[in-house]
Amino acid sequence: MTVLVVGATGSVGRLVVAESVRQGHTTRALVRDGSRAGRLDPAAEVVVGDLTRADSLRDAVAGIDAVVFTHGAAYGSDDAEAVDYGAVRNVLTALDGRPVRIALMTSIGVTRRGTTHDWKRRGERLVRASGNAYTIVRPSWFDMNGTDQLEVTFLQGDTRHAGSPADGVIARRQIARVLVDALTTETAVGRTLELVAERGPEQADLGPVFAALDPDTGVDGVRDQENQPLDAEPAAVRQDLADARG
Repeated sequence: MTVLVVGATGSVGRLVVAESVRQGHTTRALVRDGSRAGRLDPAAEVVVGDLTRADSLRDAVAGIDAVVFTHGAAYGSDDAEAVDYGAVRNVLTALDGRPVRIALMTSIGVTRRGTTHDWKRRGERLVRASGNAYTIVRPSWFDMNGTDQLEVTFLQGDTRHAGSPADGVIARRQIARVLVDALTTETAVGRTLELVAERGPEQADLGPVFAALDPDTGVDGVRDQENQPLDAEPAAVRQDLADARG
């Protein structure tokens, strides 16, 4: 596959680029500033674009088979709409209806209301409505798992809202693996999951772990709480959702 990584210079994005290359994909790293690409796997193609401008992303999406979103604004920042939501909307706009495989990283606890979470959740909804084959991954707290805590575990319903590592922990390396594996695992399609690590060894094959998940049935994750009504969303968001549905 030809895989575009959005948020490629971030702490997870760099690992996704490396994992995509390792798995044999032609890998394209989207960066806003080419001077920041020095830490990326040298086998990746670097393409410059601005996530806030769909017209700047045409070259980035040209000929791709898949896109992995690892971007994200700092929690509580004023950039959540432009970054967490706008990047998804603008990449879909640049694709202009051409189907691709999508893996979107958001965060555990995303259904707990708050400005940043609300915009992440709106981005999730755009992906589900787009008609593309997708997997949405909501990782828990990064790199806080012990050396014996490597068993990749998927949850659904987003029920952990402590806002601390009590919600779960996962290694960045494992997040990257799950996102890239999802692109070629048929049982991952149409699934939304929270990602944590439990005590035990990491599995060689994540196919059965994906297969145990329930598929989504609408624009929200399966079993997500219904606390962000669509009819109460801003008019522009509702229009974006209608556009995504085509």
